[in-house]
This record gives sequence, C-alpha cells and structure tokens, in this order.
Amino acid sequence: MRIGELAERAGVSTRTLRYYESRGLLPAADRGANGHRVYRDDALRLVAQIRTLQDFGFELEDTRPFVECLRAGHPAGDSCPDARAVYRRKIAELDGLMAGLRAARDHLTAQLARAEALPAPCGAAGGTDGDVPLCGG
Repeated sequence: MRIGELAERAGVSTRTLRYYESRGLLPAADRGANGHRVYRDDALRLVAQIRTLQDFGFELEDTRPFVECLRAGHPAGDSCPDARAVYRRKIAELDGLMAGLRAARDHLTAQLARAEALPAPCGAAGGTDGDVPLCGG
C-alpha cells in the first residue's frame, strides 16, 4: 500500500511514517516505478503496535523490542523477552510515580488537617449568617 493509504489506515501522518522508517521501526518501503513508497501489509500492524504503546506512555524507543518481535514473525509484539523487560521497566516506573503521588497526597492531607485545626483568624467570616468574630474584646 502507498504511504498515504497506510497513514490513513493507521491514523498517523505520512511524516510520522517517514520518521518511523528513518528510526528503523518500519522497514524501508519498496519504491514503485514512480518512486513512491510502497509498504507491505504488515506495516500497518507495526504502526498499530507503536501507536498503542505510545498511547500508554511508552517512549518511541521503548517500542523497538515489540516491533522487532513482530518483524521476527512472532504472533504478538510482547511475546519476546526483550519486550517483556520493557513492560517490567514501565511498571516499575509507574509504581514509583504512584508512590510519589501517594506521598504528596498524604502530605497535603496532613497540611489540611493542621490548617483546619487552627482557630479562625480575626475578621474571618463566622457562621452562615455572615457574622464576623470579634477580636480582642
């Protein structure tokens, strides 16, 4: 299929396809008699694998083991050990991010509890009737 058709079917731009090809993620396309790129049908599967992983936050280079696994003829991009190693690394990264977020949340919760335990400052709105507490007298 020509580059425009592949781009449309994969939901990416032709520029993206050329970039993937320049990075070695897509095999170099054959050239038609007119010099236009012509991709094999399996290119769509490779691009779909790259896009799916990127949608989940993988860097482009992290997709390489998955693509190489597919290009080697395996039924799924994650059936090879190198791809599973990338999964493990990404899971560890996410675990670290979640731990950091939990720590930040715990800190903010403690700060809020401390702030709510303080007496209301003078001049702060009191009850629902709009009364302002008097200070010092």
